[in-house]
Parts: sequence; structure tokens; C-alpha cells
Amino acid sequence: MIFLGKNAATAGLGGSVLVSLGAFGHGRTLFTAVLYLGLALLLVAWVRLGHSTSAREVTGAAWLWCVPLLFAPPLFSTDLYTYLAQGSVAQAGLDPYTHVPAEVPGPITDKAAGDWSYISSPYGPLHILIVKSVLAVTGENVVLGVFLTRLAMVAGLALLCAALPVLCRYLGARPERALWMTVANPLMVLCVVAGGHNDLLMVGLLAAGTALVLTRAPGFGFALVALAAAVKAPAALALPFLVWVWAARRSDRRGFFVVFAAAVSIVVVTFGMCTVVAGVDLGWIRALGGNSKLEPWLSIPTALGKIGRAVLPGSVDAVAVCRIAGWAVLAGLVTWLWWRCRAGGAAAVRAAAVALLAAVVLAPVAFPWYFTWPLVLGAAAAWPISYVAVAAAASTWLVVSTHPDGATLLPPWGFGVLAVLSAGVGVLTARETTRAWPKLADGKVTEACASTAVGRE
Repeated sequence: MIFLGKNAATAGLGGSVLVSLGAFGHGRTLFTAVLYLGLALLLVAWVRLGHSTSAREVTGAAWLWCVPLLFAPPLFSTDLYTYLAQGSVAQAGLDPYTHVPAEVPGPITDKAAGDWSYISSPYGPLHILIVKSVLAVTGENVVLGVFLTRLAMVAGLALLCAALPVLCRYLGARPERALWMTVANPLMVLCVVAGGHNDLLMVGLLAAGTALVLTRAPGFGFALVALAAAVKAPAALALPFLVWVWAARRSDRRGFFVVFAAAVSIVVVTFGMCTVVAGVDLGWIRALGGNSKLEPWLSIPTALGKIGRAVLPGSVDAVAVCRIAGWAVLAGLVTWLWWRCRAGGAAAVRAAAVALLAAVVLAPVAFPWYFTWPLVLGAAAAWPISYVAVAAAASTWLVVSTHPDGATLLPPWGFGVLAVLSAGVGVLTARETTRAWPKLADGKVTEACASTAVGRE
């Protein structure tokens, strides 16, 4: 798989002849076929790994799958090149939130895909600090820059492996199942690790911070979640829910206000330090909508708007109207979820996972790897087997419906075929999981485990 990708002709670590053969014509077709054969084998191995009753086995298998991908060019996305291009803007002494990669021509910025050369960075100061530091070491060496950036992001995978068993003790899931659904998930392995997305570091810090809030180290936990938001903004959505978790431990009536003040102080100081060290400002907030020109079907408001624009063409921009409605629904839903879980505990963490899922599907733009945001918290909760099967089928579909270079090139019938294939993975997952964990098939035992975990708080 190291010879594929939109920019593989200059980014691979293998021989230049093989890289060139794999980038064009029949060679590209052959290597793409080999990649999908590998993907099929990975799916089979993943379903069979569901038999495992050991968290160590699941974690070991996930690392065996992920480590070789650290030496491959970006797969299923070319965002890694964009990260480096944005870092080169900062490295040149310019503000990456007001200047764009096209203003700093060179080997690094030339790799940024298409319109991303003309879009300022929408990522937080910790992300900028990481890519800026990588370029300080690698200079204009694209291959080494890709490797070190991916290596920094994969620290999130290590954090997930450490944090998920802790989350499971409080939310009620079996650690091996939660790890199987997250770190060993082909969606995580291929779209996030192989793609080199900063979402991996974000979700790792988010999971670790949430675990610390649950285990009586809330101050450090809020600091880690603030660091997650300093990588990518969506992690901040969990902060209000974690305030309830912390406040629930205090017996005095002013507990919420004391905790709220402490949490805000920790987040502001942590985020402020990242901003100062990175040498940037809060301009990334203005740049968050930089990818709004994209119209992926995974976003419900965008999909409805595109359908409306096709059915009722006119002067009104249906996509813009539906996106505004989506923001309104998201704000209302998150507020409702937050207020419902004011008792804190595991319920607040589960509500945070639902809020993150809502953010993925109701925001104007959604990509397959965005679904890992809610998955890392939600997988630690007690699910019946049917939910596990649906999540496995959805994860499979998100992976197989994306081309190795990050584009979606399939015709409508192709998506239908892959939907059937993904449903088959879900059915096999349900059968294999029921065989491996028969006592959990109806969800009753997991619910009891969750109640016990909440009681420990």
C-alpha cells in the first residue's frame, strides 16, 4: 500500500520506479486492486478479532496493523500535505490564520491539494505548533515531514489504548470490545492513522482527559481536553458535560459555580499557553468555516440542501438555508442534552458522545473520519449487540466508500453494492460477537455493569 495516494509519485518511501508505476495507468489500477484486497483481508481479520476476550490481544493487533502504515504515504486522504503546508506558513513567520500556503511557494506548499492552497488554517494552536516544529527539524523534506507529523498524531492512539479501559470501568463496556470498536476499527486504522489526521491526537487527548475527570483528577483532565480543543475545535463540545461530572462530586450548593470557574480558568490558561508558545492568536476561530465550500453528502443539512437545490432550483441557496437550520437544531439538541445530564457521572459522558455525533452529522461539512469523535467516548458505554453490529457496518461503509486518494469516485450503484457489503460485515459481527460474549447478547448484563460503574462514582 505504500505506492498509492494522490501525491505518491514523490512521497513514497519505496523505490522511485515502483512509485511511478503505482501512480499512473495500469500500474495504478493494479496497486489499487491490491490495496482493496488488503482492505478485504483487514475487514475479515477485524471481525475475527471480535472473538478476543483480551484487551491486550486487541491492542497488540491494532498496533501491528498501524505501525507499517506510519511508513506509507497518506492513504484515503491527502490532508497531511495540507498540514505541512499550513505549518510552512507559520514557519515563514506569517500568521497561518490570515495567510495561505500559496503565499509561500516551495516543495512543502506545492503538495497541498487543490483549493487548500488558498485556505487559511482552521486548526488550533497546538496543531500549528506541532507542524511548525516538525518543519523546523525536516526543512523541505516532504517524506520526513509526513513521517514525523504522523508520528506526532499517532500519540493519540497510545492515549486511547490507555484511557479506554479506564472509561469502560465507569461507563460499563468491556475494555476489549471498546478497543476493538475504536483502535482496531478499520475506520481508525485506514482513514485516521494511515490518513495522518490530527483527529487522532484530538480524540486521544479527549479520551484521556475524560478518564482523568472520572477518576478524581479533574483539573488535569480539563487541561488535556483543552489541549484536544487546541488541536481541533470539536473537542471543546465535551467540556460543558464534564463540568457536570466534576460538580457532581461536590456536596455544597455552590459546587457547580466553583467547578465552572475552576474549569474555565484551567481551559483558558492551557489554551493560552499553547497560543503563546505557537506564536499565533485566536484567528483560527474565524477560519473554522474555511471548508464550507465543500458539500459532502455525509452532512445531513448539506445533503438536504443539495436535494432541495436539485428539486426546486431558484434564487434561494437551499444548501445555505439548510445549513443554518442544521446549526440551530445542533445548538438546541446540545443544550437539551447538557441540561438532562446535570446529575453528572457516566450519563454526562454518554451525552457528550451523543453531542459529538450530532455535531458530525449536523455540521455543514462531514468526512468519514469525523465519526471517530463520538466513537471514542461512545464505545466505552454499554451497548447491546445490535448496536455493535450497526456501528461495525457503518464503519465499514465509511472506509470502503472512499477512494485511496481521498476522493469519492463511486457511482450511485457502487455505493449500493458497498452498502450490502457493509451490512454483511454487520451481520457477521453480530454473530461472532454473540458467540464470543453470549451473556451480553441482550444488553442486560452491560446495563447492569454500567449501573455498577455509576454507583462507584
